[in-house]
Amino acid sequence: MRWENLTESAEHGRADAALFGADAVVSRTFDTPEFAGITFHEIRARSIINRVPGASRMPFEWTVNPYRGCTHACVYCFARKTHSYLDLDTGLGFDSQIVVKVNAPELLRRQLASRRWTGDHIAMGTNVDCYQRAEGRYRLMPGILGALRDHANPFSILTKGTLILRDLDVLKQAAEVTDVGVSVSVGFTDRELWRTVEPGTPAPERRLDVVRTLGEHGIGCGVLMAPVIPFLSDHPAQLRATVRAIAAAGATSVTPLVLHLRPGAREWFMAWLDREHPYLVRRYERLYADGAYAPKWYQRRITRQVHELAREYGIGPAGAGMPRRIREPEPEAEPVSEPTQLTLL
Repeated sequence: MRWENLTESAEHGRADAALFGADAVVSRTFDTPEFAGITFHEIRARSIINRVPGASRMPFEWTVNPYRGCTHACVYCFARKTHSYLDLDTGLGFDSQIVVKVNAPELLRRQLASRRWTGDHIAMGTNVDCYQRAEGRYRLMPGILGALRDHANPFSILTKGTLILRDLDVLKQAAEVTDVGVSVSVGFTDRELWRTVEPGTPAPERRLDVVRTLGEHGIGCGVLMAPVIPFLSDHPAQLRATVRAIAAAGATSVTPLVLHLRPGAREWFMAWLDREHPYLVRRYERLYADGAYAPKWYQRRITRQVHELAREYGIGPAGAGMPRRIREPEPEAEPVSEPTQLTLL
């Protein structure tokens, strides 16, 4: 691996010193069923608050990502490309070679205390999930949330992980002193599809339990209905079932997002599609012939259908004042040179 490639230049589009030295890397495996075949590369990062590139149209400027690589193993994950900067495989390697910034909590606390930090909103879960399975062992998020709480620094979290409920108390404490937004990703409720396309994630109904529980404790939670997967989860009956379940969980908002396939993710997803649904390969090649995004007419159709269902079930898209802060850029936005700090999906 080229650990020296994990630099400020590689992550944020500007030249700077390496975020950590190669001699600071400790690689570990754990003899437990949930971590079978997974290697964790523990590093002591030199910076933890990442600045989003200026060309990005994200509604936030700063992110914190304590992990790199993700055991959720979602076949469509856009962040797969980032593993190539370390000479790591963007397919199976992304799922099983996890970089852990073990000093993230202490480093964040120090950076938040700096006179140069102005207290801007920090988004988490924008690259890979901060509540993936590794968090159960490394427990980085309690310290991260505690630092944000103690500095009354606004933040948001996007996750597919149910482990966020472990930190409910500190989330409630933070919400008393600053603006806290939480959003859970649930693209569909089809269990058979879930098992094959998101094999390392909690089941969709368990994620919706998170939405329900957070709401019961006074933390409004939106749902990013993503990805809507063409020809596999976009049938009107499937959309209705998903929106109905989201509404029943008490979500404050629902925001649909059609699958997009950037380089790195595209190759891995298409290989999966060829194995699992070969009859769809040609249809995907036509639908995504012009790039990473599905055609605007298709996206608009899905958005219209979901919003109509949301109104029917008493919820609406994320808007001003909603707890949810994490939104995707418009599909027609100019492409941003890799890598970028975007959303989990």
